[in-house]
Amino acid sequence: MDKPRWGYWCECWTEDLDEQRRPALLASIDAYSAAQVDRWVAIALRAITPALDSEASGEAWDWLYDGRIETRRALLRSEPCTVSITQDRICVTWTIRPVLFVPLAHRQGVELPACAYAFKPGTFDYPS
Repeated sequence: MDKPRWGYWCECWTEDLDEQRRPALLASIDAYSAAQVDRWVAIALRAITPALDSEASGEAWDWLYDGRIETRRALLRSEPCTVSITQDRICVTWTIRPVLFVPLAHRQGVELPACAYAFKPGTFDYPS
């Protein structure tokens, strides 16, 4: 990628609604199409649905049958979206945001640029 490119930044968060801890980031992906994003969420929901209680499973299937279409339409309008299900006071939320991916320093071979080793990850606040 040598020019900026529009896409989506997607995250999956879990939060224990009874605890006073911050939500935990489970996964994140970069995607370049609305179809790729909605497929990522759909695959995750289908994978966990057998383990959910009937209410949470209903939330998941409601999104898979009806909400998925609205999510895709919103993404095509470049609007951020969330998909959430809750079971036993645990909330799982997928966040999807339109972004402009900017190319970074070109790499030759397997060695990262020196600046990559200077980065120290900090704490991440859950986005609102």
